[in-house]
Amino acid sequence: MKHYCEEKERVLEALKTTEAGLSGEEASQRQSREGKNKLREPKGKSLAARFLEQLADPMILILLAAAAVSGVLGYIEGEGYTDVIIILSVVLLNAILGVYQESKAEKAIEALQQMSAATCKVLRDGMLTVLPSEELVPGDVVLLEAGDAVPADGRLLQAAALKIEEAALTGESVPAEKTTDALQIAAGEHDVPLGDRRNMVYMGSSVVYGRGVAVITGTGMNTEMGKIADALAQAEDGDTPLQIKLRQLSKILTWLVLGICLAIFAVQMLRAGGLSLRTTLQMLLAGGLSLRTILDSLMIAVSLAVAAIPEGLAAVVTVVLSLGVTHMAKRNAIIRKLSAVETLGCAQIICSDKTGTLTQNKMTVVDFFGDNEADTASAMALCSDAELGEHGEVTGEPTEAALVVWANKLGRDKNVLKSKYLRCAEAPFDSLRKCMSTVHVDGDGFVQYTKGAPDVVLSLCTHYWKDGKAQPMTEEARALILKRNKAMADRALRVLACASRSWDAKPADSSPSALEQDLCFMGLCGMIDPVRPEVAEAIVHCRTAGIRPIMITGDHVDTAAAIARELGILSGDAKAITGSQLSRMDDETFEKEFRNISVYARVQPEHKTRIVKAWQKAGYVTAMTGDGVNDAPSIKSADIGVGMGITGTDVTKSAADMVLADDNFATIVGAVEEGRRIYDNIRKAIQFLLGANMSEIITIFTATLLGFTILKPVHLLWVNLITDTFPALSLGVEKGEADIMRRPPRPAKAGIFADGMGWDILYQGVLVSALTLCAYLVGCHAETGAWRFVNSGVGTTMAFVTLSMAEIFHSFNMRSQRKSLFSLKGVNLLLLASAALSLLLTAAVCEIPALAAAFSFTGLSLKQFGLALAIGFAVIPVVEIVKLFQRMAAKR
Repeated sequence: MKHYCEEKERVLEALKTTEAGLSGEEASQRQSREGKNKLREPKGKSLAARFLEQLADPMILILLAAAAVSGVLGYIEGEGYTDVIIILSVVLLNAILGVYQESKAEKAIEALQQMSAATCKVLRDGMLTVLPSEELVPGDVVLLEAGDAVPADGRLLQAAALKIEEAALTGESVPAEKTTDALQIAAGEHDVPLGDRRNMVYMGSSVVYGRGVAVITGTGMNTEMGKIADALAQAEDGDTPLQIKLRQLSKILTWLVLGICLAIFAVQMLRAGGLSLRTTLQMLLAGGLSLRTILDSLMIAVSLAVAAIPEGLAAVVTVVLSLGVTHMAKRNAIIRKLSAVETLGCAQIICSDKTGTLTQNKMTVVDFFGDNEADTASAMALCSDAELGEHGEVTGEPTEAALVVWANKLGRDKNVLKSKYLRCAEAPFDSLRKCMSTVHVDGDGFVQYTKGAPDVVLSLCTHYWKDGKAQPMTEEARALILKRNKAMADRALRVLACASRSWDAKPADSSPSALEQDLCFMGLCGMIDPVRPEVAEAIVHCRTAGIRPIMITGDHVDTAAAIARELGILSGDAKAITGSQLSRMDDETFEKEFRNISVYARVQPEHKTRIVKAWQKAGYVTAMTGDGVNDAPSIKSADIGVGMGITGTDVTKSAADMVLADDNFATIVGAVEEGRRIYDNIRKAIQFLLGANMSEIITIFTATLLGFTILKPVHLLWVNLITDTFPALSLGVEKGEADIMRRPPRPAKAGIFADGMGWDILYQGVLVSALTLCAYLVGCHAETGAWRFVNSGVGTTMAFVTLSMAEIFHSFNMRSQRKSLFSLKGVNLLLLASAALSLLLTAAVCEIPALAAAFSFTGLSLKQFGLALAIGFAVIPVVEIVKLFQRMAAKR
């Protein structure tokens, strides 16, 4: 039943109740059927479950598999479990960091529950009593006064100048004026929008003015708040682009590792069988191949597996993201989910709420027309119930608060005015009259001030103030006032008129009909919830970065369109539509139209989610910002949800991936830049690590085919976890490149190897492998005097030094994918430190006897060590030359 479309008598009848409320017995029976008036609480994940989720990542599973193989071989060969311990340590560190960043349990539904009123005034057995709000049932009759939180959804039975703040639910900045009249669904509409249901009250809203009586129509999960809670619980957290890319990379690496291991194992078996497949199979079936031969072949395969798996990648990505989280927090962007750090960097659409996000959520007088602005402001401040505090703070209904602030700015303190012009009579505001009047003592006489809708107030005026005198109202003057009123209204300003009347004695009759006649027009004021001063520039930056802002608000379409035009969100052929128009569009029509729509007004929660999903379905990475309860489902559904930290509800902040600590839309621009920098750096780290692994794979594969052992698994693991990891981490803190905010957002479907990164990994891997083999050959010559590949201790040690140092030197190349190392501004001190540390550790493991013996290294002369370093350094000039040609090709 649509209670707002029915007369209140019909609603009471349907709910089987009366204006005197329910009996205690009936209420108890209904509660046993309906349940308590509270929202359903979600089941939280245990710490163990969250830890296991971290271990379920494909990259981690690959590392665990490598650890298992290394453990088995370590047991068989009796070489210990060093490899296993190192790998498991990396896995454990990664899981702990992930759980730490995502350990906060989902609190959205709990926050919704906290928003409901703790107690309420209800009629039971015909008597007024105060009960916990969770005891309410449908059919209860509740009393509402200014300052009360609405405890459940209800249909109004009485309303005396009642205004309710519903911004958190509807997104409308101005409190809703309430009535008891039944509503009608407009022609061509399917329903009355939530924000227009003037005879209903909703859980989670609050009374700011007047009083009312309502019969409860819905409790708990059957309220509008409950619907949002349900949608929030059902909304799925989508994977971020980075998660998708790393999952794709994990699959590639998995198949690569398996393929290489099987291939090299097969080659070794064939070699043992005289390179004959038939002979090899016969020997296997007859047991002709020794266990030692099989284990040696498996050991080589494992060497390749260790070479192919970037053991430090998961830890590097996690740490880089964690560092990004810390850096973004300093810029007032608080990240709640680690993997979502980079998502804003590829955002193409930002769906933003208006109230409190693009605007200040504070009504402000911005225009005036009349004879004397200060006198008019004083009159309006006196004809209001908003109060000015000792420290300049204003309390009261937002529109009236704006009037008091306006007067105060003009030097007319409300408290001083009150003491000078004591109020002695009034006709309170009424939504039917659309005006309010107050009478004040003025010296030996009395003065009346009336404020309200311009057309209403003007119709009551017989005079107007001009040059400090009351002049008879003329048609020309009336036309001018109406013209200025229309001009303000066309700018989406909320316009109020003020008039006055002098009395010799206190009016005997203070009824509206007696007071509101023969008035003298004083002036008009136009107010609006103004935009945040920094937002316009932020939106320009967004557009420069290729990001399209979309406004989604519960406010009126004229107001939304005016704000959007002022900010540059609505321009050209872009449209502004209402939630009702959106509801009338089927999916096919909406899919054709949504790209042309920049502003959505008078929307409901389900509309916001529909808009977000439309952009996502079209392949756009979509962000959603907001602060109200009504934003929570769409925030959770978006690729990244952005909540407001100051004005935002707990619901929104709990559902969001990122929270703006300063509620500043401009902070999003900083977050976009930071997200892009982080993603660039992660790509640099991935390219560096995979290039290093590619060089190891090619080196081991080539050596195996040529019949010698160049490096052992422990050597490769040392390079991957020690020599490679420190520089990779250092690349994670590289400063953003100069053009980072002049690039378009990267496509959501762009692979991790996009923009030539796959080719770069391949040629750089071949280059480092060639340098490593060259160093090994030099070592063979130094040991045997011959220029040929044979098993050589000196060759292995020189190859290890060259491989390690080539990768360290190459990390400097990776400060930019295309720009020359020597053109980059600034110095990455952490990269320099990591290079020095890696060099020190490499020298230590080769030259300290105990360590060298553990790694089976042969001591090198100073000349041999220097030569190995020089060969490794060659990676820098070669890559610089390739980059030069790549830049030349890009220009052409």
